[in-house]
Amino acid sequence: MNVVIANRQRARKINARLLKEIAEALLVEFKIEKAELGINLVPAREMTLINGTFLRHEGPTDVITFDYANEGRTGSPLPADGAHGMTRPTLHGEIFVCVDEAVLQAKKFKTIWQSEIVRYLIHGILHLLGHDDRHAAARRKMKREENRRLAGLSKKFCLAQIGGASRLRV
Repeated sequence: MNVVIANRQRARKINARLLKEIAEALLVEFKIEKAELGINLVPAREMTLINGTFLRHEGPTDVITFDYANEGRTGSPLPADGAHGMTRPTLHGEIFVCVDEAVLQAKKFKTIWQSEIVRYLIHGILHLLGHDDRHAAARRKMKREENRRLAGLSKKFCLAQIGGASRLRV
C-alpha cells in the first residue's frame, strides 16, 4: 500500500502522519490490498482551478477524486464519480481535499474541520470503489456509508489531532 499526503495549503496545520495512518486503516477496512493513493490538501483557490478545469464547475468544492486505474484506456485521468460501477481490490487514484471548505462546512454542520477532512477522504475512496452520488438515492446511500465509516474511525483515532503539526515528512 502506498499512500502519499501532500499538504499544499497553509490555512491549518496538518498532522500528515496521522492522516496517513487513518487513510491506511480505511483501506484495510475496505479490504484493499494494493493501493496507490495520493491525498492532496489544497486551498480554495487551487480547488477552484481543479474544479473548473476538470469538472467545468465554478468555485471551490470540498473533494474531487481522480481515478487513474482507467488512465491507460482514456489517455488522461478521469474524475471518479461512480460511473464505472466496479469495486476493485486495487486502487490507483488521487483525492483533492479543500481544507478551506472543510473549515466552512464544519462551522455549518457544527462539527470539527478535522472530521470533515476525514469525511472527504472516505468520500473519495468510496468514489474510487465505484460509488455514485449523482442521484438522490445513491447520494443518501453514500452518505450513510460515510457516516458509518467516520463513526468507526472516530472510535479508533482522535480526529482532532489531525490539526497538529507532523514531525515526519510523509
